[in-house]
Amino acid sequence: MLPDGAERQPEDWTIFFLNQTPFNTISPVLALDPPVSDSQHGSDADGHENDGEEGGQELLYVLNLVRTKLDKTVRRGAIVKAMAICTRHSFIEIFKPVLLMALDDYFAHPSQDCLARLFDAINSIDISRAPVLTRHEKLIMRTSERKDVFIEKFEELLRPNNDSNAHISTKTASSSSKHKATSSQGSHSSFEEGILTRARERERKGSIPAASSTALQSPPQQQNQNSPSEASFSLDGSAVWVGDESGLDQVVGSVPSNSHAHPSGSGRGRRSTDASSSASSSGFQSGAKREEAGLASTTAHNPAALKDTHFFPAVMEYNDHRIPIKLPLATFPEEVGDYSLIQLVQLFSSPTASISGPLHPHLHTSGAQTHPIIILFNALVTGKRIIFLGHHRPAGQVSSYVLSACALGSGCGVVLRGFIKRAFPYANLINREEWESIPAYIAGVTNPIFESSGSWDLLCDVGSGRMVVSKDILVNYPPTTTSQPTLITRTGTLKTEASLGSEEDMIRPSKDLGVAEKRGDVTKGNDADNLFMEDIISAISYHYGEAHVRARFTEYATRFVKLTARYEEDVLGIQTTLGYPSASYSERIGDHPRLGSGLGFSDDAAGARELAANASRIEAFRRTESCELYRADFKKMLTTNPIQGFDAAHQLWRLRHAKRMSDGEAELIMRHLAENVQSYDQVTELLSMLPPHHNGLLPLSFGLFHQQEVVRDLTVDIFNELRLHPVGVQFLQSLNHFQRYAFVRQAHARESRLMREQNMLAIPLSNFASRTPSNRSESSLGGG
Repeated sequence: MLPDGAERQPEDWTIFFLNQTPFNTISPVLALDPPVSDSQHGSDADGHENDGEEGGQELLYVLNLVRTKLDKTVRRGAIVKAMAICTRHSFIEIFKPVLLMALDDYFAHPSQDCLARLFDAINSIDISRAPVLTRHEKLIMRTSERKDVFIEKFEELLRPNNDSNAHISTKTASSSSKHKATSSQGSHSSFEEGILTRARERERKGSIPAASSTALQSPPQQQNQNSPSEASFSLDGSAVWVGDESGLDQVVGSVPSNSHAHPSGSGRGRRSTDASSSASSSGFQSGAKREEAGLASTTAHNPAALKDTHFFPAVMEYNDHRIPIKLPLATFPEEVGDYSLIQLVQLFSSPTASISGPLHPHLHTSGAQTHPIIILFNALVTGKRIIFLGHHRPAGQVSSYVLSACALGSGCGVVLRGFIKRAFPYANLINREEWESIPAYIAGVTNPIFESSGSWDLLCDVGSGRMVVSKDILVNYPPTTTSQPTLITRTGTLKTEASLGSEEDMIRPSKDLGVAEKRGDVTKGNDADNLFMEDIISAISYHYGEAHVRARFTEYATRFVKLTARYEEDVLGIQTTLGYPSASYSERIGDHPRLGSGLGFSDDAAGARELAANASRIEAFRRTESCELYRADFKKMLTTNPIQGFDAAHQLWRLRHAKRMSDGEAELIMRHLAENVQSYDQVTELLSMLPPHHNGLLPLSFGLFHQQEVVRDLTVDIFNELRLHPVGVQFLQSLNHFQRYAFVRQAHARESRLMREQNMLAIPLSNFASRTPSNRSESSLGGG
């Protein structure tokens, strides 16, 4: 709690953990509550919450504030006091304001009453109504910039507080976290009420048919959910109209206020293809307006009003002060505090950054041209001992870089785990022998004596951006020979102008960034890692946010694990347990066609080069605890994921990057998605693999323009299922005008076609009746 050099800093923060190793494991001091269950923790299907809880002890996070006040009357000329908060929650940054106030209070009146007041204030925070998100809901929220994502989960919080508190207390936290499929239906905004009122008036005056009036007055639950009718597209919160627009000239240019897509360009008397077209029958447009009305009421009575659904607003009362706090809802256990990957990248990408020491195949996957951040990532995933040194730097700054490194190696907590349990954000000489005995430790220090100790493999100087590889690393980790020649022989002859390796969406999706200032040591041919870092640096220079950078490193870690699985198959010749087996689409005569799976490459030569370049760090990663933990996580995900039976991520990659896809494969992909995405959990898993920075639903929207009618119909089925859920509506709203109108037109055309087919069942067909060719169906021509 008292870091080295605390007397030189007027104020400093440190972070450390308890119950992570035998020497810092404590006995429960205050057994006020029983052990917290996974459901209370908001644990995910992959069980990441249980990391580091060996022997039944739960990992505890400690936020410490130390303050120095100069006073010449005391012995050492200064008064140094520290106060810490120990919690089970990894989002410890929310406690900083109250800790500042409590330490001020302690300086003024030093007594245990200050600690008691702080303890009571923190434990009186009401988070019972905070929604508990699943793993896939968290992944969607992390990549979404919308302030209203999953707003339906805040229904109880946004409900006007007109009743007594007893009425609200009857709702438990678990019930508030459950998704209600119809929570956004059955309510109408003033916009829609005005339309319904005018429709009834026109019906009485005989200006519109009675059948249309019936469709207008029917509640959303009674409409056809599979393929919405023309009336539902015309009026129920939609700004896209197909067919007769009589009487709608007054509202053609109106846009629902919760639409965050492109503004409407439609005017009086013209057909509109507005951003909210895909929100038609789900009722989310009106539901969001109702939530906004509730939000206004909540704002009037609650200072911590809901402004961003990424956080849960709460209030902490301390010494007659009401402190608003925001609880992040999409964090994972390997993410501790308010770390910043952008600051980490900028530190080791600055012109003053340097790399020294011997080259090691575990770390330097691109030789001398390997970027420092890639070296750090390789050291993390291969289990090297890492020290962050900040001489004459605040301990809080050093701690932040250690936490950022843990997030970097774990893929921001989404992919790998086991880093926090061996991390020491601030360490000193007192317990040096104990934490240095932990294999693959990640420590932050401020004393320069650790640099000369030589008990580390990689040293990162946060003051200068200097990175030093230990001179003894080749002795401690002898390089192993790999079977690169065998690998190249198996995959075919290398091409001199082959394209970049696998899954380019994980490497360079930000094609609109242009060319930014490049480091002289970044570019090296077609090296995937250097191109990835070049793109990250460009994104930061173009002011892309922290969420975007985190998402990119999450994808990088995901792709590395998939590459390891492919390596086990192609090089080691074993059946991998790190991912789906690598296979391509097969369609044999007399056998059912089979979808592909695993990691895909643009061509065999690029895959051969990438596997050969990563062979050393893959071999080292396979011997780490993080690899074994991922094997257990993947085995569990195979049985718990909502979408079962095929590799959905591989199919989406095929839709994005396949150069030549047969009609049979396209139909089989869409059929599998349509048949296996029929519940809310399956919808969220699918959407979690379609983040906005990869153009969202764009790969699926290609099916709307396929030459075969069956593929187009299956795509409409998928989009119709998305329309039943508010989060799916938001994804549909992100489609461009052309894609949205194609969906609306084909859904309406298919509905009309099905109605005609039903009507013709009772009418004998003439001998000369013929079927419309599939490649010129009425759906493709906009008939109906």
